[in-house]
Amino acid sequence: MRLRLLAVGTRMPDWVSRGVEEYRKRLPRDFTLDIEEIVPGQRGKNAGMTRATALEAERIRGRLKGGERLVALEVGGKAWSTEQLAREAETWRQEGRDVVLLVGGPDGLEPSLSASADQRWSLSPLTLPHPLVRILLAEQLYRAWTLLVGHPYHR
Repeated sequence: MRLRLLAVGTRMPDWVSRGVEEYRKRLPRDFTLDIEEIVPGQRGKNAGMTRATALEAERIRGRLKGGERLVALEVGGKAWSTEQLAREAETWRQEGRDVVLLVGGPDGLEPSLSASADQRWSLSPLTLPHPLVRILLAEQLYRAWTLLVGHPYHR
C-alpha cells in the first residue's frame, strides 16, 4: 500500500524534513509514505480565503490519480486512537487501494474537496502548525505499522 500526503505548504524547515524522513525510512516498502507539497493559494487584501482554498483544491485534484482512498485531515474529523489508526490502516491495506491523505492550507480544505473524501480524520482538537502535522502524521503511521506487525515500538 502506498500512502501519499498531499499537503498545502512549501519550504518546510530542515527540522521538519529530518523528522519526517526519520519515520519514512523506518517504514517497509509495502507501507510507504510519500509527501507532495501543494503551492498555497495567494492570500491578502486582493485575494480572499475562498479563492485561495478553491485554487488549492484545484491543485490537489490535479495530483489525484483516481481510485485512491481520500482521507481529509481536519479538526472536525473523527479522532482515532493509535490502535484505531492501525485498524484503519489494515482496512486500507486489505482494500488494495492507495491512500491519499489531504492537509489543507491555513484556512483548511475547500468544503467540496473535504466532502469528496472517503474519510475525515482529526489528529487532535488542537490547532497544530502544518510543519508539526507532517512529523506527527509520519510518526503515527509508523506506530500503526508497528502495531500491525507486532513490533515492540508501541508499548
